[in-house]
Amino acid sequence: VAPNLRGTFGGLSSPVMIEHLKQLGVTTVELLPIHGFVDDRVLVEKKLSNYWGYNTLSFFAPEPRYSQDNPLDGFRTTVARLHDAGIEVMLDVVYNHTAEGNQMGPTLSFRGIDNASYYWLKPDNPRFYDDFTGCGNSVNLTHPRVLQMVMDSLRYWVEVCHVDGFRFDLATTLARGPNGFDRNAAFLTAIRQDPVLAAAKLVAEPWDLGMGGYQVGAFPSQWSEWNDKYRSAMRRYWSGEGSLIGEVSRRMTGSSDLFNHDGRSQRAGVNHVTVHDGFTLADLFSYNEKHNEGNGEENRDGSNDNHSNNCGHEGPTDDAAIVALRRQLRKNQLACLLLAQGLPLILAGDEVGNSQNGNNNAYCQDNEIGWVGWEGLNREGDDLTDFIGHMTNLRKRFPQIRSHHWLDGRRADGSYGVLWLTPSADEMKEQDWNFPEGRFLAYVLGPAEPGQAPIFIVLNAAPESIAFKLPKMPEYKSWQQVLNTVDVKQKIVNFASGSETSAAPRSVLAFAGSA
Repeated sequence: VAPNLRGTFGGLSSPVMIEHLKQLGVTTVELLPIHGFVDDRVLVEKKLSNYWGYNTLSFFAPEPRYSQDNPLDGFRTTVARLHDAGIEVMLDVVYNHTAEGNQMGPTLSFRGIDNASYYWLKPDNPRFYDDFTGCGNSVNLTHPRVLQMVMDSLRYWVEVCHVDGFRFDLATTLARGPNGFDRNAAFLTAIRQDPVLAAAKLVAEPWDLGMGGYQVGAFPSQWSEWNDKYRSAMRRYWSGEGSLIGEVSRRMTGSSDLFNHDGRSQRAGVNHVTVHDGFTLADLFSYNEKHNEGNGEENRDGSNDNHSNNCGHEGPTDDAAIVALRRQLRKNQLACLLLAQGLPLILAGDEVGNSQNGNNNAYCQDNEIGWVGWEGLNREGDDLTDFIGHMTNLRKRFPQIRSHHWLDGRRADGSYGVLWLTPSADEMKEQDWNFPEGRFLAYVLGPAEPGQAPIFIVLNAAPESIAFKLPKMPEYKSWQQVLNTVDVKQKIVNFASGSETSAAPRSVLAFAGSA
């Protein structure tokens, strides 16, 4: 990307960036907030800035610092170029709070217009804000004029800028009423009936910091939701924790325990291991502790619940064995993410080993800590672009991974949605699920349609090799290995049905059935 375009809308839609996205197999980019925002006073005093932009002031204007000239023209052009490349654009939008902060914050907009209407106030002391967001104030969408403003803003970005959808930051706040979260809240009802927004993709961050704020699985059927249960389970599993195969099996098959209701499909869950908030994938396997000293809060900010594993050394190292293990675990996480049913979300930069030096809350770091470092493109073993491209091709090849139908086991006619298998290729029984400290999981996803191939997936998070058998099925004479995360370059290997092989320590494998 040309130096003058870096950090701008034009940089995102530059030919080299689009080529990179296409190589990865990306179909949609989700941008952090691009609405006009201001820097918090407390950050300015520390000579820092609100790098992520979650401090919105203007809900109808793109942020000027992301453009060289006219911001609106620049953004609209970028959306058009991405669309020409077959890539959708979604916006992360912050309607849950504004840049005005708490009662000590500046009067910039809504506070001066109608403070009591735009914000939730403490009923017994309306000088203070009811803060469900942790940002000083909470926007009150139960008021019709406030709701109208948000709906007008959403329609503007769809109709004028042609964005394809939205990810709603702290979405629980948007659906709050006097008694907490309400699935029939005015905002959710307005979205459902709106002719412009009915076709937009809607993704909720389904929690806030208020009472009853955690609402994963509770949003209406037209919504998708960030699935933090997937993140937690897969982080724990690949960091070495045992006795998780039951949990992992649910997360790899769409999290039916969370989303199988009200006509929802696996696409209700947005699976992710890393996002902007938290460790990058490289840091997840390089640090056991957060290192947020640069944020000026004495390392108190950011989550302490990371389920990370530094593989034996905190931070960068030249130890070849540790470096190799970290790369292997990154590949395993990416492989699982793209083999799992549900919508996969990848953090930009994870494909090239981007690091934030252990900072898991880089919201105020507009510098080398927070920027995506592309140096990994030139480091042997760190550039996983081709690997992710291989995984997205597998995802296209096997439509059952992208299924809209919840899985079942053996059916009366002998067909199946999923078969859970022991290492000896027998169907799992209750005692197999309760295997002490179990770290091995193997299963077959049946063909989506007659004539299509099944896919046999093996996850081995154990620190040792585990021998296993390929499933013996009359209709499939052989199994073709289409993935082995231990391989530097993927090789096609054929195995006879019922034959034995082994899964290397901490590896993911996949096989296609062949008649």
